[in-house]
This record gives sequence, C-alpha cells and structure tokens, in this order.
Amino acid sequence: MSASEARRGRPPTFDREAALAAATRLFWQNGYEATSINDLTSAMGIRPGSLYAAFGDKKALFNEVIEAYGRSPAGEFVWAAMAREPTAFDAFRRILLDAAAMYTDPETPAGNLLCSAAAADVDVAVYMRDLRNASVDTFEKRLTSARQAGEIPATADPRKLAAYFTAVMHGMSQRARDGATGAELADTADLAMAAWPRA
Repeated sequence: MSASEARRGRPPTFDREAALAAATRLFWQNGYEATSINDLTSAMGIRPGSLYAAFGDKKALFNEVIEAYGRSPAGEFVWAAMAREPTAFDAFRRILLDAAAMYTDPETPAGNLLCSAAAADVDVAVYMRDLRNASVDTFEKRLTSARQAGEIPATADPRKLAAYFTAVMHGMSQRARDGATGAELADTADLAMAAWPRA
C-alpha cells in the first residue's frame, strides 16, 4: 500500500481465508462466549474496523466460521463416510473411527467445533443446537434406508439408533477435549459398534 493510499484512508488488504482460519481456531479452542473481539482481531491480524467491514459483527463472523468448518474435512467426514461406504454398518463405523482420529488431531483444537463452541447468546445457542440435532436426522434417514434394505432388523428403531450414535459422537468430542487419546476414542468407537442391531 502506498503512502498516498494510506493518507486517503484506504483499508489495508488482508488474506480473508487466513483470517477466517484464525477465527475458526480461536472459536474452536475457546468457545464463542470466551472469544472476544480483541482476541479475534489479534489472531486474525486485523483491526476491529476491518473485522466489522469484512465479516460484520462477532455473530456474523461466527456463522461464517461454522459454514466454512462444514466444508472442511473436519466438518465433512460424516457425509463423506455416508457417501463412500457401501453399508450403514461400514458408514457408522467409519464415522466413529474418523471422529476418533480427527477429534485428537494435534493440528487442530481437540473435539468438534459444533460441540466445543458453547454459547450463552440465545441465538447462537439455538443455531448450534439445531446443527447438532441435524446429525440425528441425517443418521435416522440412513438407518431407515438400512432397515428397508434388510441391513438391520425390521424391529430396529432408526430414530433411537440415530440418537445413540449422535450421543456417542458428541461424547467422543468432549472426551477429546478432556484429553482422551485417539486410541481411547477408537476403543469407544468399537464398543459403540458392538451395539449394532443384527438381523
């Protein structure tokens, strides 16, 4: 940026993706409520005015962080397993084993961002709750298809199973936050799969 541009007040350019990645890491590590605007601008390398100009307020930035997270490997692994694995059993086993690995990846904060970024702000809390509950609906659809295909018994309840596997996955996230290793979470995944209903 030239001196004349600075005098005219032109805002400095910045790497939006890098700034968003820094914000993601901060929200993931500290949660929504404990992350201040000062924390964000320091981590993102921008001034408060630039943050507001580029992303809106803290809530708008957080929403963009969540959307970007959903497109990342850490956010997409559930859908990837659903699409890649040939059976429901294989898909759910892959989801839990991938969760064990990703939730303890040293390159990212522990756990899952959707479970880690708890908020007292009502709008944010409802938004996060709805995103977490969406897992139950997604799992239920896959399990309903599995029952129709004869992969699980006709007596199996897809909704109850979906709620169970969601609880396991979210519990694994918290265990990772509390220091559980990838191996420990893989053991949890194996134990959870032992509850799979057999025809």
